[in-house]
Amino acid sequence: MNTDLALKAAGDLLAKWVIETKTPEPARLDVILDASSLLAAVRALDTAHWGYLAGITGLDLGAAVGQIQVLYHFCAGAAVLTLRVGTPRDHAVVPSICDALPAASFYERELREMMGVEVVGLLNMDHLFLPDDWPDGVYPLRKDAEL
Repeated sequence: MNTDLALKAAGDLLAKWVIETKTPEPARLDVILDASSLLAAVRALDTAHWGYLAGITGLDLGAAVGQIQVLYHFCAGAAVLTLRVGTPRDHAVVPSICDALPAASFYERELREMMGVEVVGLLNMDHLFLPDDWPDGVYPLRKDAEL
């Protein structure tokens, strides 16, 4: 399937959950969703066999904006679909997508540990990168992290 058709198919699959879509560059589609719609949207992509989860990242928009965006990157050939979920920076919470995609656990653990985003339903809370005695409330990838 060509890239344009793949992204159109993704947009059609996600239409009922979309708050906003953007095309930041060719072969890319960003879909903004509410956290409550995330698992249903991921399940729809999985059921349709639309690509694979390439990663989950966090974007700290800073204290002035007061938001963290969690980005779920999916790829199908050259097509890149990013599901963007905003969450308040002072209480960053998203649901786990491991029920639909068990391999997401690694990315969700990293998000929790490095960005301080609580992932509701995450079963394995062990550290990946930081020592077990790392201080609570210090998240290395936040803009204001004092290391």
